[in-house]
Amino acid sequence: MHSTLTEHARCLYGDEYRPTPECDLDHQERYFLEELTFAGADSILAMLRELCPHVVDGHLPVWACNLSYRLVLLQRPDEPALMRKAAENLWLHGPDWDDIAADLTRRADALEAG
Repeated sequence: MHSTLTEHARCLYGDEYRPTPECDLDHQERYFLEELTFAGADSILAMLRELCPHVVDGHLPVWACNLSYRLVLLQRPDEPALMRKAAENLWLHGPDWDDIAADLTRRADALEAG
C-alpha cells in the first residue's frame, strides 16, 4: 500500500514535476477512488498542492480534482479560501460547472462579509 494519498495518485496518474516512482502495486483507479473517498481534508489538500500546484497543471483527471475539492468542502464547509480555490478549478474546466463555481464564490463572499 502507498504511504500517502499523494504517493498513490502520483503512481497512478504521474506527476508533471517529478518522475513517477517505480512501484509494484496493482494500480487500479478504483483503489485510488476508495482511498480518496475516505481521506481527510489535509491529505487531499496535500495531494492537490503537490500534484496540481497551479490551477492549469497536473496530471490528475478533472473528475479527481473536482471530487477532491468536493470532499474537502464537505469536511471544511466554512473556509472561503477553499471555496474560491474549488471555484477556480471548476471555472477552468467549465462551462458545465460555472453555476456551481459562481455559487461557491457567493458563499465565500458571504462568509467573509459576515
